[in-house]
Amino acid sequence: MIKIERSFPAPSSLAAEAAKNNGSYEKPDVVERLKEDFHNKCYICELKNLQGPQVEHLLPHKNGKYHDRKFDWNNLFWACGHCNGVKNQRKYDSGILDCCKIDPEQKIIFRLKQNDIELLSTMAVPDEETKRTMELVREVFNLRNTGLRVYKSDMRFKELQKEMNCLFDNLEKLKADPKSPLVLRKLRALLKREAAFAAFKRCYVREHLSDYPQLATYIQ
Repeated sequence: MIKIERSFPAPSSLAAEAAKNNGSYEKPDVVERLKEDFHNKCYICELKNLQGPQVEHLLPHKNGKYHDRKFDWNNLFWACGHCNGVKNQRKYDSGILDCCKIDPEQKIIFRLKQNDIELLSTMAVPDEETKRTMELVREVFNLRNTGLRVYKSDMRFKELQKEMNCLFDNLEKLKADPKSPLVLRKLRALLKREAAFAAFKRCYVREHLSDYPQLATYIQ
């Protein structure tokens, strides 16, 4: 999960749809803006180029019970169906980190550890939203309570591994040639917030910055 810069003003359809009895928060202007703002990747797992994206509510509207939440531009996020489904548990109803207002990288350490992920708080006593966010991210990579979730969790973990291996390969090339323009361009692209699984890659470089000081500007 990385910091997202949400664009304003809100898509014009939201106000008009909110006034209807059966209004939709998924009109084309909303969908296109979310896709662009969130770099077409799920804000929770960071899988990129989603084939079945969903408009997700940070705070649930409970089938319209909370009408204001349903059409609130600040409450709409771009997510994959897997993460939206996992998040649809009562324990997450109180909210997770709003990555459009808070930089998750300042609150959470994202690590790939062999065949699992490790999430640690940067705070001695993490707040409740941070704890719920870490639990959610763990679940979307590990939840296996149905056959499809086994597949979807494993697929995300394999994609994360693939992206991290690409990072590691280019870091090795950087060691061999610290000033290579080609390698530096590749690393810049891999470490951009727009990239897949950026939080994990940026965290790794941040924790090994003494080995790669020339990458400091890429993770600001």
